Amino acid sequence: MKETAAEVTELQQLLDAAYQRSTEHLRNIITDSRRLDADALVRVLTGMCTLNLATVTARGEPRISAVDGHFLHARWVFTTSGSAAKARQLKARPAASISYVDGERIGVFSHGDVEFLTPEHADFAEIEEHLVKHYGSSPSSWGPDIVYCRQQPSWMVGYGDQKSLLAQVEKKSAKRKK
Repeated sequence: MKETAAEVTELQQLLDAAYQRSTEHLRNIITDSRRLDADALVRVLTGMCTLNLATVTARGEPRISAVDGHFLHARWVFTTSGSAAKARQLKARPAASISYVDGERIGVFSHGDVEFLTPEHADFAEIEEHLVKHYGSSPSSWGPDIVYCRQQPSWMVGYGDQKSLLAQVEKKSAKRKK
């Protein structure tokens, strides 16, 4: 968990606003008792999560692909080849939807714009350090044109059994300390 108190507060405001703007259908599925709050999300979404990334072609056709995602500072971060269709689509049309779903255990859905982060970006070094620690090498070493992306969400909701998820986090944390 790398989020500051201010980032957790901002994430909670985003989650609350998104839920309030959601349809009755979504609120009937993600009931108050199943809604995840910001504190739970930042504690549960650690390590790599396989994300479903939805982009749009120049003809307005939807495309979906999977990416390794990391939830850092309350934002999804991922890398891909700069020559990948998703990278070209995001450069032309940065709006994207991202979902992370593990059955009934947890689901997180977000919409927002994706930004491309270069080594000159103020946040790049911390993101690079996190990814190297996770993978054992820099994603930029995996190919000649690897791009680093981060979604700035404008809408996000999450579901799961918060009590159970947090108990799992505590159990994993206790095992690591041994």
